[in-house]
Amino acid sequence: MGLVLAEVLPLALAIAASPFTIIPAILLLFTPRAKAASSVFLAGWLVGIAAATTAFTLLATVLDNYRDTPTWVSWLRIVAGVALIVLGIKQWLGRRTPKPQPAWMRSISAATPGKALGLALVLALANPKILLLSAAGGLAIGAAELSTASAATAIAAFTIVASLSVAIPVVLYVILGERILRPLTVARDWLERNNAVIMSIVITVIGVVVLLEGIASV
Repeated sequence: MGLVLAEVLPLALAIAASPFTIIPAILLLFTPRAKAASSVFLAGWLVGIAAATTAFTLLATVLDNYRDTPTWVSWLRIVAGVALIVLGIKQWLGRRTPKPQPAWMRSISAATPGKALGLALVLALANPKILLLSAAGGLAIGAAELSTASAATAIAAFTIVASLSVAIPVVLYVILGERILRPLTVARDWLERNNAVIMSIVITVIGVVVLLEGIASV
């Protein structure tokens, strides 16, 4: 299982490094019900990432049962790698174009715990960048022919690592209270200014890794 974790945890770190992961978690700490909203967002994020990763793990396992040589896994990795590279390049080319703050981000200031849960699930399951990374992780776990317990452990490890950047601000707020808001504000502002650059580099690098792994296993 060690080889599988070495393959999928960088993908999980790429999810954790995404501003789409970190910024909402920080913004929720400035809402009237900060502790409840941020905690529910974290729970929803964990569920969303785990669900997406599990779905692709099961897909890989089921399809593998119908083929003697699972070359389709390699081709799916190639497709996922190319898609990530294209997204990364597109993000880089548009990095200097001023973009208004997304509507969902503006609405966070008044988010209730229920809305925070819905937002977490949407970002985890409907954001193409996050979903592609979860898909690559799930396919790698499913193609490794692990036992059920080992696969579950790999999915759990992937989910936890992918959720670190959401969990850390929430845990710090629970421990330190409003004292942590000032440094988190600085972090949020920096992430918002450099969102495109960060995502383009992270996604492109991970895309190249996934593509090369797919080509090597064809």
